[in-house]
Amino acid sequence: MNQSSITNPQSTIGYIVGGGLKENFRARLTVPSQEVQEGAFVVIPSGDWQFYGLVTDLQLGATDPRFADEQSENRLPPALAQALHGQTLFTNLEILPALMLERGPEPGSPEYKAWAAEHAQNPPRPLPVKTVPPHHAPVRLASGGDIAEIFGDPSEKGKFVIGYTREQGHPVCIDLDKFVQRSAGVFGATGTGKSFLTRIVLAGLMHHARASVLVFDMHNEYGFDDTASDTGQRVIGLKTKFASRVRVVGLGPKALIRDKTPDFNLKIAMADITPADIELLTGELALRETTPTVLHALAASFGRDWFRRFKAMNRETVEIEDERGKTKTVPHPDSVAAWAALAGVHPLAAEGLHDKLRRLFDKPYIVEKPAADSVAEVVQSLEAGRHVILSFGQFESDLDYLFVSNLLTRKIREVWEKKTNAFRSSGKDEPRQLVIVVEEAHKLLNREMAAQTTFSTIAREMRKYYVTLLIIDQRPSQIYDEVMSQLGTRVSGWLGDEDDIHAVLSGLAGREALRGMLARLQPKEEVLLLGWGVPMPLPVKSRRYDDAFWRELFGAGGKKDEAQILKELGY
Repeated sequence: MNQSSITNPQSTIGYIVGGGLKENFRARLTVPSQEVQEGAFVVIPSGDWQFYGLVTDLQLGATDPRFADEQSENRLPPALAQALHGQTLFTNLEILPALMLERGPEPGSPEYKAWAAEHAQNPPRPLPVKTVPPHHAPVRLASGGDIAEIFGDPSEKGKFVIGYTREQGHPVCIDLDKFVQRSAGVFGATGTGKSFLTRIVLAGLMHHARASVLVFDMHNEYGFDDTASDTGQRVIGLKTKFASRVRVVGLGPKALIRDKTPDFNLKIAMADITPADIELLTGELALRETTPTVLHALAASFGRDWFRRFKAMNRETVEIEDERGKTKTVPHPDSVAAWAALAGVHPLAAEGLHDKLRRLFDKPYIVEKPAADSVAEVVQSLEAGRHVILSFGQFESDLDYLFVSNLLTRKIREVWEKKTNAFRSSGKDEPRQLVIVVEEAHKLLNREMAAQTTFSTIAREMRKYYVTLLIIDQRPSQIYDEVMSQLGTRVSGWLGDEDDIHAVLSGLAGREALRGMLARLQPKEEVLLLGWGVPMPLPVKSRRYDDAFWRELFGAGGKKDEAQILKELGY
């Protein structure tokens, strides 16, 4: 944590000299410019109100351009040059106004006592800024109390420390209950630590125990212990810390995840595959425009058994004699062409789809009749308040990821919609909040595929059914605009591409002022908090995913803390 040289957090660093609601506030800095950084959280007390803002720019100025051009320190005594600079050269802050809070009359005054009694049952809450402070209103860096006033006190249940202010290291919280109510996103260029930040957020959610989490772990990073590629140090898996509350699921029979046996294996029954699941793979399998017609005919011919029956078809021909005794070649009765002729489908279109689907036909995790309904076991685990990490193991292709994640999510969506409707109509048990974590989200939520995937439906509509997404991606510009607009909380590390920056900031007030701030984050361990899930934008130094994090999360030392740790581990 960086500590500012300003030892007293209540000390004034400047005063308001201009600005407005549409053009930001301007403040004259009264301390050395190096003591304030872009992104600093500042407070402007003014009468009965207190304003909160974000420093978006520092600008050097002079009362006359000549004073800025002349190097008077070279021709004047140091004391005189310093005095001259203090009168003629200055630094202005540009402050993005974010919130205002009614603080009432001066504490200790008779008016304050009456005001406090009036607001005892309904304390003032931060509001969007609707007015401006007067000229010369003091500006100071936010104290720990100010941060807690806006972002929450770390000691309160559900308030999870995600990072610290860059100047003075004050903890900054997110409200986990609010966080899970709408879909969220974690963004950042490759190598900025998205996976570590996601582990931190997931650990907070699991510890808070108000929502179940389903992680589609494409690269087998979250369940069991791992080794960091850049430092070579051990990275603790979520299964290690939440032993009985996390179930690691391996895709396919006899799957091993980092040489460890998962809690159970996921096998997909052929009867669970729908034509819509195949249409989703149009790009990956290079399917033709005739595919929907063929799929519809298969479903009409065989119902839920269409996938098995289509896989079993051959491409053989047989020779028969006609009524004249001549031999001719015709499709085998069990062939694709024979079925196509009966179904009124062009044989070449049917055979073309059969060829394309060979990549799925050969997948060992697709079986005719699984020994156990592992899809139902995933759903039941989530309903019971456990967390599921689906590790794809050796199946790391985009085809595996798109197919399995969408099919499983579709099944889960059906269950949660049914439970929600039962809860609202007959008062049955309220569904448990569910967060689905999706890596490489642009592969599932790009413009071409967003309309087809279950994930897009969840982002747009499933909040009312207790299901939200947490998407992780390095290319947010490739995610469909409509999906991005539905994200409540956005946590973004450094992004170098202008289109990606624009996508993360889309729909947010003050995005022009935040654009440069996002581009100038440190490549690691600095993130910008944005969106509905946080009261105001703020750059923070993110927590480190290390032993100290786990000690702080569970509590350290003493028998009481050990008991709490065992409880969190599920024993």
